[in-house]
Amino acid sequence: MTIKENTATKFLEETDSLVYAEESCSLIVWNDEVNTFEWVIETLMDVCGHTEEQAEQCSLLIHHKGKYAVKEGSYDVLKPMCDAITERGISATIEVVAQ
Repeated sequence: MTIKENTATKFLEETDSLVYAEESCSLIVWNDEVNTFEWVIETLMDVCGHTEEQAEQCSLLIHHKGKYAVKEGSYDVLKPMCDAITERGISATIEVVAQ
């Protein structure tokens, strides 16, 4: 909120600000009927640094829910991961997390 001064009156003006948060995005991997569980698990381990157990759990959630946020972080960190996943033939997107 900012205070604006006028010679005759003083008033408050509300302003909205978009604040960039470091951890404001999710890396979403989408289910498909093409890629195997093994390929998705290997990709999540290689690209996202998941343990085998984490990657297995993510792949099951992707399969059953249709998509799953496999990683949270800033856009700059997630973008190369998203590109690496899509280069392997797996659908992935980055979504902004509502704050």
